[in-house]
Amino acid sequence: RPGLHPCVACPETIAAHDIQTQPTQGKGDDTAVNGIRLHCLPRSKTYPEHTITSSQGPWGSWTSPFWCHNGNYLTAFTLKVKGSQGHGDNTAVNNIRFSCSDGQLLAGVGHLWGSYGAWSQPCTHGVCGILTKVQGQQLFGDNTALNDVQFYCCANANAK
Repeated sequence: RPGLHPCVACPETIAAHDIQTQPTQGKGDDTAVNGIRLHCLPRSKTYPEHTITSSQGPWGSWTSPFWCHNGNYLTAFTLKVKGSQGHGDNTAVNNIRFSCSDGQLLAGVGHLWGSYGAWSQPCTHGVCGILTKVQGQQLFGDNTALNDVQFYCCANANAK
């Protein structure tokens, strides 16, 4: 059963993301996207550049980051999700897309399974936080890893 993990936030706006994804396992158990990592880019010298993640599953490896261009920042997202397969192999989140403040679109390199949902409402001052819902490892069941994610908007323009 998936559990919610703590919300983690950047003191300044997030300008990039990467995903932890498991390659296709053939006849094995696929989990697809296991985690999402956000890159906090300082707009001043007050904070160092760093990454945050709420939680992630144990499978797969991290991709290279996808950056917004020229000081722009993440503002909205859409998840690619594969619904329940009944007795088939469930994967839940298979990819993510973000839009940047200049309209640039960033897509992860997840899996083709599932379909994208509606875009989130845009964050006027950018995305500043993440909270994930991750299924723990199932000893005798179907592992799905990342099941859902919530992003939090920066409260004001000073976060940029």
